[in-house]
Amino acid sequence: MTSEQEALLDLSAALPRRRPGRISSGPAVSATAGADPVVLPVARVLVDSGLAHLDRPFDYAVPAALAEEARSGVRVKVRFSGQDLPGFVIERVAHASHPGRLAPLRSVVSPEPVLTPEVLALARSLAQRYAGTVGDVLRLAVPPRHARAEAALPLDPPLIEATPPQASAQAWLRYPAGEAYLERLEGGGHPGAALLLAPAMRTAQDWPGAFAEAAAAVLRSGRGAVLVVPDHRDLSRADAALTEVLGPGRHVRLSADQGPQARYTAYLKVLRGHVRVVVGTRAAAFAPVRRLGLVAWWDDGDDLHLEPRAPYPHTREVLRLRAGLEGAALLTAGYARSCAVQRLVEEGELASVEATRRRAATAHVRRADEGSEDAADPLARAAHVPTLAWRTAKAALAQGPVLVQVPRRGYLPSLSCRTCRARARCPQCAGPLALDGPHGPLSCRWCGSLATSYACPTCGDPRVRAAAVGARRTAEELGRAFAGVPVQTSGAGVVLDVVEPTPRLVIATPGAEPRAGEEGYAAALLLDAWSLLDRPALDAGEEALRRWLGAAALVRPGSQGGQVVLCGAPTGIVIPAVEALLRWDPVWAAERELADRRDLQLPPAGRMATLTGTRAAVDQALAALELPPGATLFGPLPLARSEQSRALIRVGEQGAEALAQSLRELRAQSAARKDPSPVTVRMDPADPTA
Repeated sequence: MTSEQEALLDLSAALPRRRPGRISSGPAVSATAGADPVVLPVARVLVDSGLAHLDRPFDYAVPAALAEEARSGVRVKVRFSGQDLPGFVIERVAHASHPGRLAPLRSVVSPEPVLTPEVLALARSLAQRYAGTVGDVLRLAVPPRHARAEAALPLDPPLIEATPPQASAQAWLRYPAGEAYLERLEGGGHPGAALLLAPAMRTAQDWPGAFAEAAAAVLRSGRGAVLVVPDHRDLSRADAALTEVLGPGRHVRLSADQGPQARYTAYLKVLRGHVRVVVGTRAAAFAPVRRLGLVAWWDDGDDLHLEPRAPYPHTREVLRLRAGLEGAALLTAGYARSCAVQRLVEEGELASVEATRRRAATAHVRRADEGSEDAADPLARAAHVPTLAWRTAKAALAQGPVLVQVPRRGYLPSLSCRTCRARARCPQCAGPLALDGPHGPLSCRWCGSLATSYACPTCGDPRVRAAAVGARRTAEELGRAFAGVPVQTSGAGVVLDVVEPTPRLVIATPGAEPRAGEEGYAAALLLDAWSLLDRPALDAGEEALRRWLGAAALVRPGSQGGQVVLCGAPTGIVIPAVEALLRWDPVWAAERELADRRDLQLPPAGRMATLTGTRAAVDQALAALELPPGATLFGPLPLARSEQSRALIRVGEQGAEALAQSLRELRAQSAARKDPSPVTVRMDPADPTA
């Protein structure tokens, strides 16, 4: 069997032949010369080749001039297939894995050991789980080098008090198990908890305070913490809470949008031991915290936790794997609970932590069709803003701001024929036509072309009506209805963090709702509920409930007059997401959804993989793929509005590892053959049906 090193020396089958005389700038060193084991003249390098079939370490000789700097974890340049490529030294050994000659390291890019053994082990585990390559994971985990940041940061940590001062656990007082959880963290334990948040207007009692107090407890045990949030608004709140609880200089924020120097400086502060608490977005999940004691993430259902680059890991799985490898505690929190977290609770990996008398902290939630006027008038029930919603908003504006959640951005994002109600489609690409303003021409949301002479292809009528109303049109309507009341919008590029707690209308798309100070909103209108529920996605109901609860949590408690009105929910059928909102019981909804998915063996009860590409390429891949026992194949079927096809593979948890390995081998074979149309492989896609 050909060894890995022989594959490096003879790459003619897969890569261009090396040019003579361009292997190195110095003489090669023989690995069989009986070198002193103390010197360790061989470096094993993980080369960033970008090729799946070469995702393994290769041996290189260490020149004497680089012997001190070429330590494990440092960045190096090596000669590989006739070109200089970057890589990481993962270990130094006394002997190579084959009796041939070794090419030497070209250079050490930096003596900083940026790749720690813990991060490398995590990268390997993620590559196995997601059928990816270690190189792909390391591109997500280790930020690019910035020489100026490296030189500016002192090597030695600053002199600060070893442990933070003892602080009162204000955010955990409402949770019976909260005090015990913090005690276990402070005692060096590694408990797992799924915290179901009760609404709180003050940061000290909200989730940022809970995360900061958990991090403080871990610091007092002599360990570190990694806290991950979805976006920059959440990051700012968590950053402020950590500064207040821990004091200045005890934590660092790390996110991909910081800029090269700021991000690399934050990474180095953690690597060199300046701080042991990190808060950030997805990129922070890989921060090389010393003696990791806690990993936590906020709002598991937010799609920003899903990495859009290969191998497409989810923050939850990154932190779970890391906690298992390093013996750290787990903490996830949210106003809603995803099916994936509910499965971990039912399997005992996480303990459910809920507040006592949670309903006392929540607003009073009603459906719009509960009003007597709306119940008697079907046209009122179908209105964009029903009668009960108008009356609630009018009364609440005397007490404070009113939040209006609109599922769609824009003006009129969806149109239909006024006569036959057929959807208005673009004559060029069949995309949906929309109106960007009250007087603008119809335009396609896909290709952007203008439909200046549109006529319905079914009945010929050139007139259109609104099939969905966007945030800007809603703001226009409400501004006319409540003359003299200030109207603010949040979303679609302009996202507000906070609004004044004075009477005003705040129109926001889901996820862009600003907070209204410590007082909260007097009321909230959740418009067009059908739009969130009607999405063609597996998690439509789960996502709708998460969005509604996130908005409703910003409203004052019912004891202080806080009101939430759900508008546009379908009638005549029981919808778990709607019932869970009315009862404020997301656990019931998660339990029911998980039970349904278990019956159908859908994620997270089962694991799924997708193969996407041309029909011929997918057929070829499936013919070469060895499916594990119990796996079920669906398709391949053509994708809508695309020339590609997709195949789904469903497997139980027992066969998931074997399936991931088979998919990794499939990718390696395709890369070695240099297939002109390779298939895209994804394990655990967010929505297999999308």
